[in-house]
Amino acid sequence: MTQPLMPKATAVWLIEKTSLTFEQVAEFVGMHPLEVQAIADGEVAQGIIGYDPVLNGQLTREEIARCEADPTARLQMSANALPVPKARGKGARYTPVSKRNDRPDAIAWILRHYPHLTDTAIGKLLGTTKETIAKVRDRTHWNSANIKPRDPVILGLCTQSDLNAAIAAAGGPPPGTPLPPLTDAEETLA
Repeated sequence: MTQPLMPKATAVWLIEKTSLTFEQVAEFVGMHPLEVQAIADGEVAQGIIGYDPVLNGQLTREEIARCEADPTARLQMSANALPVPKARGKGARYTPVSKRNDRPDAIAWILRHYPHLTDTAIGKLLGTTKETIAKVRDRTHWNSANIKPRDPVILGLCTQSDLNAAIAAAGGPPPGTPLPPLTDAEETLA
């Protein structure tokens, strides 16, 4: 059974505001009955302010009344009592400092082998900006004399499955198919 939010504070509120037994409170909040009794005696949780489970949607007044009438009954948490965590997006891709100098090489490799990939797809794949991609493409990058096209998978900048997915999304040839011969302009880029 899932526990309520802030179990000790919930136990304090249930002890102060209801006539539930220590066993009922203990089972609901996931504590030992002796610990609940110590809270009631004022030995434990002296500074804790009670947390109202009814106000926060974890219990209903009817559920509390039902369990107060029958000491053998157990409290049941309301459906959807706990908030559903939001799904987080992937966010920006982090590249370790030691691999950041390899990005232009990977960009050049992708531009050479998969020219149909958009700048946005390359940016997401390698965690780079459109500006850097444009500079590598135009050979205006500050280190363009030393850029050598290298496979980003081998460099560790992306996984093969990520690369395959980007290529498939762009509608290009599947990896492993023979590439057409390079033109003169592409040979100078190499």
